[in-house]
Amino acid sequence: MGQLSYVPLGQRISSGLSQILHICTDSPTYRWSTSILRKLGVTGRSAVIAVPWIWLLLFFLIPFVIVLKISFANTRLGVPPYTPLWEWANNALQLKLNVQNYLFLAKDSLYIDAFLSSLKVAAISTIFCLLLGYPMAYGIARASSNWRNTLLLLIVLPFWTSFLVRVYAWIGLLRNNGLINNTLMALGIIDEPIVMMQTDFAMYIGIVYSYLPFMILPLYSNLEKHDNTLLEAAVDLGATPFRAFLRITLPLSMPGVIAGSMLVFIPAVGEFVIPRLLGGTDSLMIGRVLWDEFFSNRNWPGASAVAILLLLVLVLPIMVFQRFQAQETGAAHK
Repeated sequence: MGQLSYVPLGQRISSGLSQILHICTDSPTYRWSTSILRKLGVTGRSAVIAVPWIWLLLFFLIPFVIVLKISFANTRLGVPPYTPLWEWANNALQLKLNVQNYLFLAKDSLYIDAFLSSLKVAAISTIFCLLLGYPMAYGIARASSNWRNTLLLLIVLPFWTSFLVRVYAWIGLLRNNGLINNTLMALGIIDEPIVMMQTDFAMYIGIVYSYLPFMILPLYSNLEKHDNTLLEAAVDLGATPFRAFLRITLPLSMPGVIAGSMLVFIPAVGEFVIPRLLGGTDSLMIGRVLWDEFFSNRNWPGASAVAILLLLVLVLPIMVFQRFQAQETGAAHK
């Protein structure tokens, strides 16, 4: 009886994919389409690069142009609830730009307070995420290779659950008859429930919990590439471990700190779900103002102007994030 040979599953999958690719490249359809693309001057590299550009065009640039167009319109009762930006009259194209939507944002204290409050909440949340995320990322980067993947899995694990479900879970933990208050009362630490729901405390808890992985992962990616011999050399020269950390590890990790901070700060500015579910009625966030303007007041031009202004405010953090991402990529290739 002959002995059966064992082929690993990964090798069988790789062999099957290679056969499928070989069949596709040898097919007449593939050769015909390739010859047409070459005649048009389209190479394989340009075709691959075109995919993300087309994606950005369809799902970012076109929606942005539409919102920008609406921001210069006037509000009206009807469908859609805004006037057209241009129209034909007397055999001529007349352009009607309404800049009052932007001027009104500078005059109304509601929008100014909402912007400032959103920036404050995002900044404080970013600081807390950094204070919690840096030690966790440092510990994972210095852990043994046997535990590193498991610890990273625990960081990514919450993403497997719906974002909305996780926020609702905090409602069950923070409400007056929730798990935290019941546990504290059972232990005799408190005599009556602590009001945590519908407060700024609950809002910060939700934002920090939701965005903490966005801080940890860039920091881990940076800290994991550090050369530990630099710390050993610093200790040999008489530096304490804490001083070596301040002079070597912390400066080298600044690109990761900036990248993680931007990944937390940028989406936290426009956060809507967490302040709406966990925050109080006085929690003024620009995301909530946008919702009210769009769906309650039906003021689409004003809401579009707020969205455009919010994007302009976030352009600088996005540029800073891209700069440090480029530094991280350049350092990885050296």
